[in-house]
Amino acid sequence: MTPAFVAMLMFSALFVGLIIRLPVSFALAIACVPPLVLDPRLDLSLMMSTMFTAFNSFLLLAVPFFLLAANLMNSGGITERMFNWTRSMVGHLPGSLGQINVVLSFLFAGVSGSSTADAASQSKIFVLAQVKEGYDMSFSIAITAVSSILACIIPPSITMIVWGGVFNTSINQMYMAGILPGILLAGTQMMIVYTYAKLRHYPTYQRATFNEFLRTTLIALPAMVTPGIIVGGKLLGWFTATESGAMAVLYAMFLSCLIYREVGLKKLGKVLYDSGSFSAISLFCLGTASVFGWLLAYYKIPQALVGFIAAYEFGTIGTGLIVACVFLLVGCFLDAIPAIVIVGTVLQPMVAHAGMDPVHFGIIGIVSLAFGLITPPYGLCLLISCAAVGVKVTAVLKDIGIMLIPLLCVLLLIVLLPDVFLFLPRLVAGG
Repeated sequence: MTPAFVAMLMFSALFVGLIIRLPVSFALAIACVPPLVLDPRLDLSLMMSTMFTAFNSFLLLAVPFFLLAANLMNSGGITERMFNWTRSMVGHLPGSLGQINVVLSFLFAGVSGSSTADAASQSKIFVLAQVKEGYDMSFSIAITAVSSILACIIPPSITMIVWGGVFNTSINQMYMAGILPGILLAGTQMMIVYTYAKLRHYPTYQRATFNEFLRTTLIALPAMVTPGIIVGGKLLGWFTATESGAMAVLYAMFLSCLIYREVGLKKLGKVLYDSGSFSAISLFCLGTASVFGWLLAYYKIPQALVGFIAAYEFGTIGTGLIVACVFLLVGCFLDAIPAIVIVGTVLQPMVAHAGMDPVHFGIIGIVSLAFGLITPPYGLCLLISCAAVGVKVTAVLKDIGIMLIPLLCVLLLIVLLPDVFLFLPRLVAGG
């Protein structure tokens, strides 16, 4: 079977599965069956062995740890205390609740590493609260979903950990590469809120006094130590990405159970169950995507693509634009983890041929895939935010489209100015 025939067979089966609304992980598994059955050199037992190899990774233990840390923070009152601190900082800006929404997502991203966890918690806090204060429902849902994507980009990002594991890229460098894009995207989102607030006359809170700011800072300070433990410990070499996730869980449990005392045994059991369930879904999807990616590599489909594109000599900037466009499109249909394993491994030889820096490739891919969390038909963060208040996704698409335009400009800057966005990662590499 030729690479073109196998690619057509597998991707056709995958898209049929997605169209009939099969879960992504099962659609990927079914798409792997035809070549395993038709090729006499292969058999179905390879699916289980390849999945086991994918799961047998110390690095991937970071995924359930970070999800558990995020759930403990949501259940333990940590997010609420961070909300009060954020309000004292930016509550006086136009569109106060929207500004708080963005800044809290930025801070929460430094703890959870999960955009879906962020979207679930922020939707409960902000959407109806904004509507009660006079904000439009569409805007409230859109800014909540859009701000949640920061958790994919700002360290410690679960997506970065998976990317580092799949492509053997330094996670320390990936973490540093996410800082500047994360700040730019958060700043852009705050400007979006400011513009909406001025045009639609959204309410603004009074500026907090210095005493109020000091009081909320002291209350939130224990919670804000968490990002320092996770990211600082990893960058300083005190522990690995997985160990930093375990430390985040222990510290979040210490705050939730012993300091704030909002998580008892019954609540802790539910938190553990929910975290385990969501981790299983994410990792099973990674397993089936790994089989799909292995088959693509086995039939040398990435090399065939490189041979086709290499003749055009796009260079690093042109290749970066291709990578961004492909991941933006794929992110509309696939979750980030299977997209990294499948599409990333197909694009990686082309990127290497063009001489693109692996960390630059990584940050372009991750930011592009983050946008897929708010673009239908997949748009998981958008779906979560809409489901939280029972609103159809179609009612929010106009505001999502408006907000995406300036955010895509940030992605374009990342592609066009590699030296600027690789400055911090190169400092880590030099150290």
